[in-house]
Amino acid sequence: MRFSAVVSGSKLPNWILRIKESSTNGKWQEVISHYNEMRKAGVQTVDVSVFPPILKAWSFLSHRHGKSLHACLIKQGFDSFTSTGNSIMGFYIRCGDFDIAVDVFNSMRRSRDSVSWNILIHGHLDNGALVAGLWWFTNARVAGFEPNISTLVLVIRACRGLGTKHDGLTLHGYVIKSGFWAISSVQNSLLSMYVDADMECARKLFDEMHEKDVISWSVMIGGYLQWEEPQAGLQIFRTMLLVPGIEPDGVVMASVLKACASSTDVCSGRLVHGLVIHRGFDCDLFVENSLIDMYSKCKDAGSAFKVFNEISQRNNVSWNSMLSGFVLNENYSEAQSLISSMRKEGAETDEVTLVNILQICKYFVQPFHCKSIHCMMIRRGSEANELVLSALIDAYAKCYLIELAWKVFATMRRRDVVSWSTMIAGFAHCGKPDEAIAVYHEMGRDLVKPNVITIINLLEACSVTAELKRSKWAHGVAIRQGFASEVTVGTAVVDMYSKCGEIVASRKAFDQLPSKNIVTWSAMIAAYGMNGLAHEALALFAEMKRNGLKPNPVTTLSVLAACSHGGLVEEGLSLFKAMVQEHGPEPGFEHYSCVVDMLGRAGKLDTATEVIKAMPDNLQNCASIWGSLLSACRSYGLTALGKEAISRVLELEPSKSAGYLVASSMYAGDGLWDEAARIRVLAKEKGVKVVSGYSLVHIDNKAYRFVAGEGSHPRSDEIFSLVQQLHDCIKIDWKYIEAGALENARSPAPKGLDPYKEAVIGDTIVESVERYIGTALKILIKLMAFVSLVLATHVLILWKVLPPSDTTQESADDLHLKFP
Repeated sequence: MRFSAVVSGSKLPNWILRIKESSTNGKWQEVISHYNEMRKAGVQTVDVSVFPPILKAWSFLSHRHGKSLHACLIKQGFDSFTSTGNSIMGFYIRCGDFDIAVDVFNSMRRSRDSVSWNILIHGHLDNGALVAGLWWFTNARVAGFEPNISTLVLVIRACRGLGTKHDGLTLHGYVIKSGFWAISSVQNSLLSMYVDADMECARKLFDEMHEKDVISWSVMIGGYLQWEEPQAGLQIFRTMLLVPGIEPDGVVMASVLKACASSTDVCSGRLVHGLVIHRGFDCDLFVENSLIDMYSKCKDAGSAFKVFNEISQRNNVSWNSMLSGFVLNENYSEAQSLISSMRKEGAETDEVTLVNILQICKYFVQPFHCKSIHCMMIRRGSEANELVLSALIDAYAKCYLIELAWKVFATMRRRDVVSWSTMIAGFAHCGKPDEAIAVYHEMGRDLVKPNVITIINLLEACSVTAELKRSKWAHGVAIRQGFASEVTVGTAVVDMYSKCGEIVASRKAFDQLPSKNIVTWSAMIAAYGMNGLAHEALALFAEMKRNGLKPNPVTTLSVLAACSHGGLVEEGLSLFKAMVQEHGPEPGFEHYSCVVDMLGRAGKLDTATEVIKAMPDNLQNCASIWGSLLSACRSYGLTALGKEAISRVLELEPSKSAGYLVASSMYAGDGLWDEAARIRVLAKEKGVKVVSGYSLVHIDNKAYRFVAGEGSHPRSDEIFSLVQQLHDCIKIDWKYIEAGALENARSPAPKGLDPYKEAVIGDTIVESVERYIGTALKILIKLMAFVSLVLATHVLILWKVLPPSDTTQESADDLHLKFP
């Protein structure tokens, strides 16, 4: 750089003062303007202090001009000054040119100082080059230069980021020796490092700190949250409130609310809410959003919505927190209303919003809306977000659009464990266990390691088939992957074996679990009920209470269902009255629905109607309760009573097929063909998708699927001929069945048949099959509560139409029917 003239030294300080003032205020364009004006005025600078702000300005505005200035400084000889060299090095670090910065540093062999080392270390660590930053820090100490406090804090953070506990311990020793221990920022950085590595060491360090500021307390509360010990975090907060001079800030209050949410401690959450109001944090949006999240996760969506309504200036986090809260608490109608409000208010629809909307579509089985959201994702470019795509796959699968779910999955650029697990669950939900298992195998070939959710979904897929051999394989996978001792996986194993009818294996899996939660007990109770062992379910329920576990709504629902399927009406009503009048838990719509179903099965429809009338007002609009009453009316031909139930069910669930099917069946059974036709037309007009029932029969490891109402099999004429033969055979043998086998019926008949008749027919025909067919057949059906007539029919059909090859005898443990 060449200057045309040298002016009096009195003018130079003015230019330098202007440049430095603009630099201090971050006005980089002004810095360059003053510099250019100084050059135009012919001022030649001999003060090297003017160059650092100019280089800093060029690092933000133009790298090319900064490099030109560097060249001029070399020509003028100013690069030999330590301050100038440090500024040049800082310029290249800010530009991301670390190699040139290191070259500049190396050229300063005689002039470098502690600032030079700090700039280099600081630059690497600030830009995420943690390993290189620690290497330069080690070299600085060897060279005898000491880091400043800000650099030391960054070095501690680097050890934290790299998870190098040994280096952290060494650094801790250096901090003590060098006299930096008394500085609070250094102490807090060390505390944060230990929180990530070892909470016990962090607690020891915390207790040794003589002066703790609010950041220290906040780090400890956050640490206990990170290590999933929210109650310990709450205890730290309680201790903090007793320390004079320490006032919690918004970050601390938000962390404490998160601890309450993690432990679902709504009582502590309400106390913290009172403290939030008392300390004036109710105007802090960050704290208000944390309150919404806390109440939502504590199953108090009403309080969450109250807090939400009190927020004057909501941001996107506020809307999404409330939307997530409604979805989490299954308040889907309120969630839909909130989405409408979001659109009116002009709130942004981001990825979190889309995930929640897809959850709503999944619940209401709205395939059209799923497709609309998919189009929106494509327009917005959200199809690259793995979380949203996994939610879309899940929604498509729950809407029985499994082909579209598979297309989305197949076109994903990167599939993580969440997307693989979701696809497995989707195939299982749609009754395609073979495809679910194939996806699991493909996941292994793609070198994606399964997690707990993957294994649970795999177990559920195998439970769909109710095939013991396959279920044992899935159980083995859980053991080999190291998840068998997980309580959630163990619970899924209990459920899987129970659906195979292997109640002994189910109980063995239950007994072998090292720890059991209330969900595990509920699964075992449900297993007994599913297999018609209502007395055993009641006995296990009593044992659970003796062990000090308080029943939750799922547990009591499992017991009620067992009583319903086992015909134990008095025991079921006694438990239900205890829920209402004594210990709880407070009955929800599922419990009322189960009680109505139990009374309906027993023919006590007057009592069932009284139960419905006595329900709380908030449950009167529950479709499942009215659906249970409708099914009972169909079973006993009470069309007049069923009309009100039809009206309520179709009003409350217009998009679900179950109500239309039961209503049409009831009208047809009473000879009201016009009404039955009207219901079918109404369903068609509303675009209701009917999911056909099916049964499966496995012979020689090959599955044969029979779908209700489908005659597409190439040998359907022969099949239906055999059905007629079987029907005639049953009519002939019915007197014998009534006379001798009625007491052997194991469970009540399904709705729509005479009590016990279908179970008796199934048992008798299976006995005949065992006696006359000389091979082993593995039989599985979609519904395992009883051996159905349809199942027995399929056994005989397959024997005639698809004769199996000779097979070796297998052990009775494999659930094969044995024939002499």
